[in-house]
Amino acid sequence: MPRRRHLLAYDIADPRRLRRVCKIMEEFGQRIQYSVFISDLSRTELVHARAAVEDAMNLREDSVVIIDLGDPDTASITFVGRSRSLPSDKPQIV
Repeated sequence: MPRRRHLLAYDIADPRRLRRVCKIMEEFGQRIQYSVFISDLSRTELVHARAAVEDAMNLREDSVVIIDLGDPDTASITFVGRSRSLPSDKPQIV
């Protein structure tokens, strides 16, 4: 299933929910800023990530933005200052 690169960012009002959302984001993406993640997800993975985040959020107080950046091979990301590594579709040894 093809993956697309997404930018995920959150603004969570409560510290406890913030930790839960952050852990979920770490499961699905790679942090590039304090509350900003890059993630290469299939449509199914995106649905699961969104459901998990929505379950952890208070939808009246918290906000998460998901921006589709397109094909991971062609998405262009420019860092000014210190750069961060981006997800790779190559096998990773953990």
